[in-house]
Amino acid sequence: MSEDGGGRRGVRLTERQKIAWLRLIRSDNVGPATFRDLINHCGSAERAIELLPELSRRGGARKDIRIANQSEAEAELEAAHRFGSVFIGIGEPDYPSALKRIDGAPPLLATIGNLEIASRPTVGIVGSRNASVSGSKFTGRIVREIGRAGYSVVSGMARGIDAAVHHASLDTGTIAAMAGGLDCPYPPENSDLYAEIRSGKGLAISEMPMGWEPRARDFPRRNRLIAGCALGVIVVEAAYRSGSLITARRANDFGRLVFAVPGSPLDPRAAGTNALIKDGAIMVTGAGDVLEALAPISRIEPDNEPLIEEPKDDDNFEWRPPEEDERAIVLAALGPAPVEIDDIIRHTQLPAQVIHFVLLELDLAGRLHRHPGGMVSVETNQGELF
Repeated sequence: MSEDGGGRRGVRLTERQKIAWLRLIRSDNVGPATFRDLINHCGSAERAIELLPELSRRGGARKDIRIANQSEAEAELEAAHRFGSVFIGIGEPDYPSALKRIDGAPPLLATIGNLEIASRPTVGIVGSRNASVSGSKFTGRIVREIGRAGYSVVSGMARGIDAAVHHASLDTGTIAAMAGGLDCPYPPENSDLYAEIRSGKGLAISEMPMGWEPRARDFPRRNRLIAGCALGVIVVEAAYRSGSLITARRANDFGRLVFAVPGSPLDPRAAGTNALIKDGAIMVTGAGDVLEALAPISRIEPDNEPLIEEPKDDDNFEWRPPEEDERAIVLAALGPAPVEIDDIIRHTQLPAQVIHFVLLELDLAGRLHRHPGGMVSVETNQGELF
């Protein structure tokens, strides 16, 4: 366990480990949850990479799984280095403390800017791209007050409210969560703002590869980063179908506080925020509402123990795949309806490790569907069960 100058503890990855982690997370069917399970079951990323073909075959894959090779990972690290960014692993000291506690936290974050900003308690603020003048002005006012109170703020670099958030917090600590690679900022009109952030006035983070142009489906993943980094999320303006409401829902899923700024019933941009207040969000008419609600939880001493840690020597790591009869019992318990993993364990009476191992095999074969709340399902194929 190492400790940096700011007292943040964690385990530093070696360059060899970082390349292996990058290869693993960039391989087919390996998302953050699968990555964590692979490390837990296999002991290290290098060992997991060796076992990927066998695990996916056991899960019923009909074709070979694509595994990112060494040269691809080295090229991505080199591209990041040329751009001035660094990858931070989930167990390392600079990884955002709140983010590592969410389900499906990115094993590796690409970062550029001032990493110290991520060590502070953070508030998420999002809202309409088509922001009103009063909404932008109110956003700037509460952001500056929240920043002076010692918080960093995180938003999504979008037009409107997001841009107002970042502009107002350049002097106190701003984090931009990116939907694409760090070298592909979006939208183009925020390029000057982004240049200030990456120069060290702020911090930009992304889980996407360098050169990745953001697509529509990448923005909900970005929203998850905003909600995950924050102790609470404020929604300033949002229509009923706004992406900001996705961020609020993710924050609620992660057990974070959700705040909303009320607006006129005649303004469509207030429909989503007013609905959030009706559903129990904390109403915000000034920064004091936020600071008062966050004060008790922002003083909680964070748990700095890493959630994913490779052993120093994985040569003696025990790896035992499930027996065929155990696998058959688990498969028979699964179906197209989502179920909780704990219910599978109770139903089958098998050890939890066996259940998770079979789910891991199915995941790598592309047959497992993960649902909110840790639920899983498996679709039948052409009327046949497995």
